[in-house]
Amino acid sequence: MPASAASAREILTGLHDVMASRSGAQAKLNKVVKIIAEAMASEVCSIYLLRDGVLELFATVGLNQSAVHVTKLGLGEGLVGTIAKQVSVLNLAEAASHPEFAYRPETGEELFHSFAGVPIVRRERAIGVLCVQHADPRAYDELEIEALQTVAMVLSELIANAGLADRASSASANARDQGSVRLSGLRLVTGMAVGVAVFHQPRVTIEHTVAEDIEAERHRVYSAFRKMREQIDSMTSLAEFGTAGEHHDILETYKMFAYDEGWSRRINEAIDSGLTAEAAIERVRQRMQTRMRDIDDPLLQERMHDLDDLSNRLLRIVSGQLGTAAQMGLRGDAILVARNLGPAELLEYDRRRLKGVILEEGSLTAHVTIVARAMGIPMLGRLRNVRQAVYEGDHILLDGTEGAAFVRPSGPVEEAFKAKLAATQKKRAEFAALRDVPPVTRDGTRVTLMVNAGLRDDAEAIHMVGADGIGLFRTEFQFLVSAALPRRESQQRLYRSVLEAAGDKPVIFRTLDVGGDKALPYLQTGDGDEQEENPAMGWRALRLALDRDGLLKAQARALLEAAAGRDLNIMFPMVSEPWEFDAARDIVEQQRSWLAERRKLLPAKISYGAMLEVPALAETLDILLPKIDFLSIGTNDLTQFLFAADRAHPKLAERYDWLSPAILRFLRRIVREASAAGVPVGVCGEMGGRTLEAMALMGIGVERFSITPVAVGPIKAMIRSVDRGALIQALEQILAQPPSDIRGALSRWAEENDVFVG
Repeated sequence: MPASAASAREILTGLHDVMASRSGAQAKLNKVVKIIAEAMASEVCSIYLLRDGVLELFATVGLNQSAVHVTKLGLGEGLVGTIAKQVSVLNLAEAASHPEFAYRPETGEELFHSFAGVPIVRRERAIGVLCVQHADPRAYDELEIEALQTVAMVLSELIANAGLADRASSASANARDQGSVRLSGLRLVTGMAVGVAVFHQPRVTIEHTVAEDIEAERHRVYSAFRKMREQIDSMTSLAEFGTAGEHHDILETYKMFAYDEGWSRRINEAIDSGLTAEAAIERVRQRMQTRMRDIDDPLLQERMHDLDDLSNRLLRIVSGQLGTAAQMGLRGDAILVARNLGPAELLEYDRRRLKGVILEEGSLTAHVTIVARAMGIPMLGRLRNVRQAVYEGDHILLDGTEGAAFVRPSGPVEEAFKAKLAATQKKRAEFAALRDVPPVTRDGTRVTLMVNAGLRDDAEAIHMVGADGIGLFRTEFQFLVSAALPRRESQQRLYRSVLEAAGDKPVIFRTLDVGGDKALPYLQTGDGDEQEENPAMGWRALRLALDRDGLLKAQARALLEAAAGRDLNIMFPMVSEPWEFDAARDIVEQQRSWLAERRKLLPAKISYGAMLEVPALAETLDILLPKIDFLSIGTNDLTQFLFAADRAHPKLAERYDWLSPAILRFLRRIVREASAAGVPVGVCGEMGGRTLEAMALMGIGVERFSITPVAVGPIKAMIRSVDRGALIQALEQILAQPPSDIRGALSRWAEENDVFVG
């Protein structure tokens, strides 16, 4: 019989009476399993508790009573152990069919086929498992699982108060006994930092889960929602990034979730089942986290993280525990530690004292990463279980360039880190001194150095590093962080502000590159929920824009209006054949004609370019080159297409070297053909931002680079130390008869000729 919200409330009412009784803890659990089994019409209900690191059958109805305190499972062992280890739900019509099924003959469970189990969670760790079984093979429905999870939350309070299970904080409490620890993660924002570990938000401990007065709990939630929304409104208006650009869009998206009626309705439904306001918020958050594990789309995951961030905020307000580390104030240099972090919460911190951030989760495209990069705060992500390895107040060395954090470092480790930090700071000062020095080779060739950008604030980097302009402005950032399709007026404001920040230096706007692995939830393909097997090679970039030409028309209008009276440079991404460039250029020209007919002020000049990322385009350059004003090579996508290797695959990420005969010969052919046609050609991929690779590119004729701002100094130092003529001769000899290790050969040549490639 399916469990409804009413039956969940019936269970909670029974649990309330049990918890209020004077019985011992064992007697209470014995009553609890009977209440749950009867309410859910299940033949078995069992509770396993984590004791001394092992899951022990503590109470059951339906299994052999002789197995109580006898049957034990390790974390990860059997279905119960799997639930506890993964802190996840299992719902099986046939338990024995699961690969982790482990038979325990003393329990008598061979009579039962169906199995459903949920973790009993305390402070984000499983301290036990609640499960039900039935003789008939059937999966439990969603409402029954919801009821089990709600009951498990209440049980965690009873178990913790009785001291029956291992303490949830024991792993963290013993962290200091582990000595020095090196943690590796994903490099989100590069840089080095030193500070003490500060937990963003010590978890709010929910002391009471079962409501005495449902209407009173509802009123508490309504009041907390009002206060939280006031905070978000205030934060949006006071954000230091102003009222334009992606940062504002991020906060607006955050604000949209704060006002989401569906979220407040789900919390109300949880209160209806008999939970307190705090328990209801936490219950909805747990449900959200469970669903988040099944989401592969990084953009949708980021939206879920925003909701998790808001849940934390709401829980603190309703419980009266308002102090995040930001609100309590940082007392010294701090390395912030969190499971995840919302962009709004990061903005609350004192930038003078916040030196770095470590996240258990996080991604390169996350909202908080975009904000941290703009703030210049080093950040590491994907450090699993970091909050079990780090103790509040631990000394941490964060190396964002290596993707590592050293916790409680030993003396030699700290000395080596400080030496590296000093060397880095010295180099940074040397590079900064080159800001106003032109990138000219020893034999007099002027190289063009531009920067890649995607945010309004990035445009300021042109002047800070002495770059020649923006060689690639990624317009899709505005679309990726918006909850809905950005209006033309919003796009226009962003593009105009970027042009104004650049001053008299050129900006090359790349039209929208979304779709594939950069999906927009508000942009449907028309193919339902079908997943692309190879998203990088799928319905994306210019292919999408030509199919949905309304997107490109709106963007073209925004660009034309923003650049009124100025020079405008437009570049189309992922051009596979010349006709695609023609079609895209025609759309822009149609919009220019439309504006001209209405006597609107137009750009003084429009230059059109194409990105060569698809190898097929190299075979039709003779057709394309007469049509374009410039060509830009995107080495990131081009490399993976040439090698048929997914650049995001961990086993392939380092397998194929940019300094290989295949890549360098291919690029040399493109550069020669473009130069012969009088078309400027540059590189705007990651390859151009590495000194040795950039030197090799110069050796095959590349004289234009668009790279990250932080790479401008090192690349300029390399350019000024090299003789271009000698370099071209060296590359000709190397590529004529490639050695087995081109990288090693180039490094030796650089050392012998005093070329900076550090």
